[in-house]
Amino acid sequence: MPLTHLTILALIQGLTEFLPISSSGHLIIFPKLLGWQDQGITIDVAVHAGSLLAVLIFLWRDIGRILLELGHLARPGSSVTPPLLPLLLVASVPVIIIGFLVSTVMQDLTRNIEVIGWATLLFGILLGFSDRIGMTLNRFQHMRYFDAFLIGLAQILALIPGASRAGVTITAARFLGYERASAARFSLLLAIPAILGASFLKGLDIFLSNNVTLGIDFLIAAGISFCAALASISIMMKWLNRAGFMPFVVYRIIMGALLLAWVYL
Repeated sequence: MPLTHLTILALIQGLTEFLPISSSGHLIIFPKLLGWQDQGITIDVAVHAGSLLAVLIFLWRDIGRILLELGHLARPGSSVTPPLLPLLLVASVPVIIIGFLVSTVMQDLTRNIEVIGWATLLFGILLGFSDRIGMTLNRFQHMRYFDAFLIGLAQILALIPGASRAGVTITAARFLGYERASAARFSLLLAIPAILGASFLKGLDIFLSNNVTLGIDFLIAAGISFCAALASISIMMKWLNRAGFMPFVVYRIIMGALLLAWVYL
């Protein structure tokens, strides 16, 4: 793939992965708009791997806390109950199970512009509704297991292309009364197991294929995505400390409407 194409796709992924606007939808739409050959799932995973590294660095305190909790579990006779790790496990189980069961069915929808358009529009409106009526009483530090499970159930909707994993998890958290920054932070944490599994499997495929060119493309795309994602996360979290999700809602409504006009007109 040309370096220009790789750079643009990696920037798109990095900038949109953790925003509630569907990075996967953008990675499908832009090549179609520009008349490029579909980049394929391997490059998709490469740019996801870069964004994964960005969130690991941004949330280094939470990652350190998880590692300490694992250490407590491994320590003989330890009675410390790790609060963060179980929350992530409880929230991740639904999408792992359902995703495995429906992956073959959803495969036919993953490149469908009509589906992406409707999902972008409708889930964008739902995000706006949740942000408008959602209370700001709960903080991330006080999250309950049942709330984590409900957010995990909502994450299943991210299997619909264009719905946005960040969007549906943030929407669920806002409906449950979590403040904006807390909702976004938990969404970032939930991205780690979701991206890690796919990146590891595809990265292993690349390593075993002995395709040097593909491996270099993978590293370039991942590196650019990492830089863009780290900047995007930092800006979003600072923004949410003083404002809401309405700019993303407006963007999704406009984008969804344009995609549906492209399909139907």
